[in-house]
Amino acid sequence: MTKEIDKQQSENLFEGMISIRAVLSTIESGVSDRKILRIVYDETKKKSRAGELSYLKAMSYKYNFSLEAVAPEEIERIALGNSHGGIICETTARTLPSLDSETLVHDFPDENARFFAMLEGIEDPYNFGYAVRSLWAAGISALILPPRNWMAASGVVCRASAGASELCPMYVAESSADVVSTMRSLGVKLICCDIKNSISIYDADLKKPLLLAVGGEKRGLSHELLSAADAIVRLDYGRSFTAALSAASASSIAAYEVFRQNR
Repeated sequence: MTKEIDKQQSENLFEGMISIRAVLSTIESGVSDRKILRIVYDETKKKSRAGELSYLKAMSYKYNFSLEAVAPEEIERIALGNSHGGIICETTARTLPSLDSETLVHDFPDENARFFAMLEGIEDPYNFGYAVRSLWAAGISALILPPRNWMAASGVVCRASAGASELCPMYVAESSADVVSTMRSLGVKLICCDIKNSISIYDADLKKPLLLAVGGEKRGLSHELLSAADAIVRLDYGRSFTAALSAASASSIAAYEVFRQNR
């Protein structure tokens, strides 16, 4: 290859066809402003991946990126993980817009389509990606991110989320106070997952529009979000058990209860 790829630049490296198809989908839909610079693939897999490579070749003409065959050793050298399937995509960075009410009104004019989610205090990019996968599958409109988030590891997150992190619109809030004020201005309920002063999620009114906030199992949600919540909901267990669920599990249960109530 003519150019080095830094293995630490996981923001701009996407591995495997699921991730690459997600990147291409967001380029076509306009959700993301990423541009693909090139895709490299294992030259020994040319026959076994002929259909996928034919698709990527067509896309390379459409979006002006290179498609290069390389030795399998080169794939392993630049790969971030082991699930690449012999194909890696290098892109430009994605711009994440700042959170503000005018932008949300423009992007989601239908109030009943405003099902936002916020993930806070998650300490692992894989757990973050698994949570995004569940939230996106359950139908969130967009993800609200704190300033410090895992999208600097977009390639890892994309793989963990099965492409959902690229497909999902995202906005970065400067602070929890900005999240609260923006949601208040739009008439969006703030629902926080926590234990103290909570009600069962199955007794809560989760009709849209709403924002569902889920915290990591260690740090949880910020005081600013919890103190402003319209409701704090807990996830009831089927037996006595003191351990917290992972953020991915909690996100899945909570988001699907929102989905159930809004069917």
